This record gives sequence, structure tokens and C-alpha cells, in this order.
Amino acid sequence: MPKEILENLLKEYEKKKIRAELDLENRKKEIYEKIPELKDVEEELNNFAITTAKNILLNNQKSTNQLTEKIEELKKKRNKILEENHIDSSYLKPFYECNICKDTGYIHRENQKTEMCNCLKQKILNISFNKSNIANLDKENFNTFNENIFSDEVDIAKYKFNFSPRTNIKNIKNHCLKFIENFDNPDTKNLLFAGNTGLR
Repeated sequence: MPKEILENLLKEYEKKKIRAELDLENRKKEIYEKIPELKDVEEELNNFAITTAKNILLNNQKSTNQLTEKIEELKKKRNKILEENHIDSSYLKPFYECNICKDTGYIHRENQKTEMCNCLKQKILNISFNKSNIANLDKENFNTFNENIFSDEVDIAKYKFNFSPRTNIKNIKNHCLKFIENFDNPDTKNLLFAGNTGLR
């Protein structure tokens, strides 16, 4: 896959992520104006989360436990406010297209390894598929194959065979079908199509 394709896709992901986060900020602004108490609770939660992170780094377990309890109390208070106002808790989270990678295209594992998300893999696959000649499989397949467009004339001088192009294409079709039927068989040999562009 060309590097340019991946770069363009990642730019799209970055735009999607920014849009989702801007949308969240707008929703928060709207809801905080209606429910100022919710904003206060959210700000407290953020402050406690930062303090807790600092305590973990300083290995201050006692203080960390106290902060964790306070955070849980604030979360219950926030959930109660949301419930009383008939608001789903997801409303205070970004609406990402992919919640697995959060519209980044990559997943960060606990072992510090980063791997490509399935959503990005699928987009790359779709681009590759559309650039290939197999994008119209619903129209171009063996069921719609018309062998009658090939000549039934036997002309050794012209075709270099003692059978007609139609007979030849039927043989090719049968070989292809056998190849497909036995595709999973490790003893099945590969197919090689050769010739100038546009030949039938």
C-alpha cells in the first residue's frame, strides 16, 4: 500500500477525532448552561483525577484511596443529576465513529505496543478493492459470463489452435471453477494468466 494512501487516511481520522471532540465541547457548554451544578461536579472530578494521578506517581497510597472514594461519590452525584434530567451518561462522551480506537486508527495495548485498528484496516482494504478489477463482482462473475461472444470458428492459422476460441474459453472457465473448488487444498496449483492488455 502506498504511503500516501495511509497518510491521507490518517488525516481523515484526525479530522473526525477533532470533530467529535468539538461536538462534545458544544454539547457540554449547552448542558452546563442548563445545569450549572453538573459543571461544578465535572470540574471537581477532573481536579480529583489529576490529584490522584500525582499521588500514584508519589506512591502515596493512603491519600490515593481517599481521593478514589471521593471520585466515586462525585460520579454517583453526577449520575444522579443526569438521571433526574433524563440525560444518558454517554451524552458527556465524544461520539466517535470507532469507539475502539477513538478515531485515531490505532489501538494502544498495555504492553506499550501499538497496532492498527480493524476500522482502518477495513478502509485500506476497501481502497485496495476499489482499485482492483474485482469491484464489480455482482455484475462480472461466472453466472453472467457469456461464452457466446467468443468465436465458434476453428482457424489454426489465426488462433494457433485446432479448436475454437469458444471451446478454449470454456476450458479456461472449467479450470478456474476447479481451482476455486479446490482452493483450500494445499496440493492445488496456482493459476497464471498471461497476455497483452485487452485480449480475450
